[in-house]
Amino acid sequence: MPDQRPEMVHLPGGAFTMGSDHHYPDEAPAHRVVVRGFRIDRYAVTNDDFAAFVAATGHVTAAEIAPTAAEYPDALPDLLVAGSSVFRSPDRPVDLGNAYNWWFFVPGADWRHPYGPDSSIDGLGDHPAVHIGLADARAYAAWAGKELPTEAEWEYAARGGSEGTEFAWGRERGDELVPGGRLMANTWHGDFPLTNRSPDGYRATAPVGSYPANGFGLYDMIGNVWEWTADHYTGRHRGTTPSCCGGNGRAGDARVTDARAASVDPAAAAPGIPRRVIKGGSFLCAPTYCRRYRPPARMPQSEDTTTCHLGFRCVIRD
Repeated sequence: MPDQRPEMVHLPGGAFTMGSDHHYPDEAPAHRVVVRGFRIDRYAVTNDDFAAFVAATGHVTAAEIAPTAAEYPDALPDLLVAGSSVFRSPDRPVDLGNAYNWWFFVPGADWRHPYGPDSSIDGLGDHPAVHIGLADARAYAAWAGKELPTEAEWEYAARGGSEGTEFAWGRERGDELVPGGRLMANTWHGDFPLTNRSPDGYRATAPVGSYPANGFGLYDMIGNVWEWTADHYTGRHRGTTPSCCGGNGRAGDARVTDARAASVDPAAAAPGIPRRVIKGGSFLCAPTYCRRYRPPARMPQSEDTTTCHLGFRCVIRD
């Protein structure tokens, strides 16, 4: 397997303010965190990347395996088939409080067939791989000699060295979603979930690297697809309680000078419901519905769930 490190960016680590006190409740409280140095993929894992992994290992993804009645005793029989969740825009105004008005389980949807069995990834080799479950992302990472990032690592990387701004495009005009009319990320433009004006031409995923890199030279940390992290989800950050290793077995880097004021790459313990933090937002995030296209934003995702707007990228720690 070729060395993929040239497509990674080395971040030396340091202290930063994680979370936000100004948006969704689960982003709070804003608190100081320290991360050690690490390399992170410059781009989300693409269909071509994932295809190479599958060819080398024979891996079968979660979306390609039919669940059993023993695993899901309350499931309807017609749902016990291989498939995944796909976004479909409704044809009329709907209740925004019910996501099932636009999310549908589609038999035969998987990473090779992102919108159902009649679709394919032909011509989409440089688009992010989607319909990837947590176990699939971990398997790819292990094959590539990498790991999934913690939430703190991911957010540190997404901020691109800039703090105190709304978005990830740096200090200058970093509080504007479309600064000077320039599209900075693949998000929804229009009346969600009915109309997406798609001024960039992408109604779903875009090729990785289609938008400007952040201050660290990383692409699509905001928008395009949500990305898995290794952390279990809890409804609020734990704040500034110092932690030796944050539950992940890694002590702080002695080169970091702000450690006494911060937690060290904190990772939440497993809750009763196995959900992980996903970060970054996606092409479905809209100002009128889901403003989660910001570095501190986060969402819970069931470990066994796959969707058409969820992918991942990997890290190698120093």
